[in-house]
Amino acid sequence: MSAFVDKARISIRAGDGGAGAVSFHREKYVAAGGPDGGDGGKGGDVAFVADTNLSSLINFKYKKRYFAENGQPGGTKKCSGKSAPMLVIRVPRGTVVREADTGRILADVSGPEPVVVARGGKGGWGNSHFATPTRQIPRFSKPGLPGEKYEVELELKLLADVGLVGFPNVGKSTLISVVSSAKPEIANYHFTTLVPVLGVVRVDDNQSFVMADIPGLIEGASGGVGLGHEFLRHVDRCRLIVHVVDVSGSEGRDPVEDFEIICRELENWDPDLAARPMIVAANKCDMATPQQLEEFRAYVEGKGLELYEICAPISEGTQELVYAIARRLRDLPPIAEYQPEIVPEEQRLAAVRRNEFEVRVEDGVYIVEADWLMYALGMVNMDDYESLQYFQRVLRQSGIIDRLEEMGIQEGDTVSILGFEFDYVP
Repeated sequence: MSAFVDKARISIRAGDGGAGAVSFHREKYVAAGGPDGGDGGKGGDVAFVADTNLSSLINFKYKKRYFAENGQPGGTKKCSGKSAPMLVIRVPRGTVVREADTGRILADVSGPEPVVVARGGKGGWGNSHFATPTRQIPRFSKPGLPGEKYEVELELKLLADVGLVGFPNVGKSTLISVVSSAKPEIANYHFTTLVPVLGVVRVDDNQSFVMADIPGLIEGASGGVGLGHEFLRHVDRCRLIVHVVDVSGSEGRDPVEDFEIICRELENWDPDLAARPMIVAANKCDMATPQQLEEFRAYVEGKGLELYEICAPISEGTQELVYAIARRLRDLPPIAEYQPEIVPEEQRLAAVRRNEFEVRVEDGVYIVEADWLMYALGMVNMDDYESLQYFQRVLRQSGIIDRLEEMGIQEGDTVSILGFEFDYVP
């Protein structure tokens, strides 16, 4: 059995757009054919897709970097470069993708369609786009835009309608094995279930629901005691909680105290979770005295909750419990999905292309550092006046020249950009 991993951190990077081409049409008997450089291809997107055959993030323990391909550069005769394919990363259904540094939700991978998280850069324009009546021989093109890149955290939150909670050894695993096709390991000692278990419960031909056995809850679980804090996240999406209690006190604990401890842990973890609809299953009722059953029922019903007496190993009362769960689910909203926190398009492009630079002065030289500039600088023809004008416009529009002037640069001072040095001319 492979290890259960429900959190992982990886790096993703979409492909860069291909550079536009600088080319001029040449054909026998055709004079001054003009510019015909094609556009670059789009960089590959990075997308996540839910795979129902996966139940853990174990694969991301060994592979941490996922980079899409770059778009191809443009060609002659206005031929566009080939766009790169989408890089699809398969994850278990219910995986939430967050930006590691900010915690911003990028995607909730719960549906059947791929969810694009990092978008590939657009291809650059070829020089055919820059021809005008006054500029008939443009010797420059546009570079492709860089693709988005993120450090992301993957967090698996199981998609289940019903979550079974309760102390270890109260019979949760036995219950889910009886009412569904799930087959967890069951034994008579604590913490036998070390991973969450999902099972599909079929009520009739027209209705079914997914039940999850959430293991390891004990007092202090929400604060990191025991294993429960590792799995409480898997109750987050549940529409209904079934609280399983050993009503007989066979482990030497008081059923009412057990119930209150688990409710406090849910409250400490997430108050909204504690307010979720709940049904109580009084398990091991065959071992309980009539007085124990009566006192516990009075306590539970006094809180306005439904109580069902069951003996899971022999399926006593389990069918009535399943029908009660199905009735409650009909009136509850669907499983919650996390909504991505969208960054406006203008802000996203600004983060990729503009205003991400640093300027410092060393030995009288103004040194500009900006990763995105390598794409623009790489396409500048230093021997072409119009190409240099284009590069100057990039520096002006990005705010670099304004920053240099704020720092007191004078005519003739040296500017260094990624190893390319030139004298400043206002």
